[in-house]
Amino acid sequence: MFSLFALILSCLRDNHPPAAAGPKRLRNDMGNKVTVVLGAQWGDEGKGKVVDLLATEADVVCRCQGGNNAGHTVVVDGKEYDFHLLPSGIINPKSISLIGNGVVIHLPGLFEEGDKNEKKGLKGWEKRLIVSDRAHIVFDFHQVVDGLQETERQAQEGKNIGTTKKGIGPAYSSKASRTGLRVCDLLGDFKDFSTRFKNLVHQYQSMYPSLTVDVEDQLKKLKEYAERLRPMVRDGVYYMYEALHGSPKKILVEGANAALLDIDFGTYPFVTSSNCTVGGACTGLGIPPLNIGDVFGVAKAYTTRVGIGAFPTEQLNAVGELLQTRGHEVGVTTGRKRRCGWLDLVIVRYAHMINGFTAIALTKLDILDVLDEIKVGVAYKLNGKRIPHFPANMDVLQKVEVEYETFPGWKTDTSAARKWNDLPAKAQNYIRFIENHIGVPIKWVGVGKSRECMIQMF
Repeated sequence: MFSLFALILSCLRDNHPPAAAGPKRLRNDMGNKVTVVLGAQWGDEGKGKVVDLLATEADVVCRCQGGNNAGHTVVVDGKEYDFHLLPSGIINPKSISLIGNGVVIHLPGLFEEGDKNEKKGLKGWEKRLIVSDRAHIVFDFHQVVDGLQETERQAQEGKNIGTTKKGIGPAYSSKASRTGLRVCDLLGDFKDFSTRFKNLVHQYQSMYPSLTVDVEDQLKKLKEYAERLRPMVRDGVYYMYEALHGSPKKILVEGANAALLDIDFGTYPFVTSSNCTVGGACTGLGIPPLNIGDVFGVAKAYTTRVGIGAFPTEQLNAVGELLQTRGHEVGVTTGRKRRCGWLDLVIVRYAHMINGFTAIALTKLDILDVLDEIKVGVAYKLNGKRIPHFPANMDVLQKVEVEYETFPGWKTDTSAARKWNDLPAKAQNYIRFIENHIGVPIKWVGVGKSRECMIQMF
């Protein structure tokens, strides 16, 4: 019996030889690399300008996290565009802009922003925009709840977080508690979406009895938004996979907010509700870490912060006022004045620890042009001893003493500089000190608002 079975197997093998193996895949064929641009301080560093610069040659520009709580100002041909949800790369008519699954989208805000910039000259943006079907939706009531939560914090603790009241935190809370609604839900069975929407409203009303929502009016508007949105929606994971593994492409990821506002690594609880460090690019777009290429950090030549929270190098004096005035330091999203202080290299170095920057863009150097002397925070001391890490505890961070290096000011207008040699020697020394202290090369130096004002070093 056994020999008969062996004979049959032998015959089968002879008649059906094994299929020829396909071409061997190259071990290093990992697809296209993605360039990531991230904030290295508390936001407002000028990321939009760096993205705009790189987007001129990009095929795809992506947003991976945050919502319309972020704001990027980009100046092109004398026109000033403000972006909150749209990637800054939307200006480039030859590139595709993608809003990834990690972004929370307020649909009225998205279309209002697009229409507003269209009036300034941004043509055909809807045809160049792709929205991930896995992105969560920020509803109007999320924004109302954001304000109610801030009022509650103020009443209970005597201080609030200083959110933008754009509903970002409540929307991410809905996502984390698995009651949120996504773009794919909105474009699916609208009856099912409506039921889940009503349940979500009811959930928030049970927590906040003063919350009133015209459910039917909201659903009517959402149905209209759904039809305008539908042509833009794609499976973001599949789209990114095709972009990474198809023909050679330049793919750019634009981070919103910044390292010190990251939900895990920032000055918690005075942070945003998403990961605005490099890991957010992977989770917010479905990109494998192997496809991350250059990671560019953006830092101002001084430090600013919007809202509440520890700020060791803050200058509550004439220097702080001068930086605020000369730098036009007002939030693009909030309209709030930014707090200003000396450059803090402890936080930039900390941001580098997390993100692994391959290069830095140093912006707004020209704002320092009029100063007699310039200070740079290089270390924190606690009880007279240097600490090697960035404190997690905000009470500790409030108590640190900053150790400064002092530099002579260059007292020269740098706004017309277009190459390294155009900068005064004292400004060059300041830049080289920053570079050496962080251990990351500075690739760009910004000396003005427009695209042309970014000096490229290498």
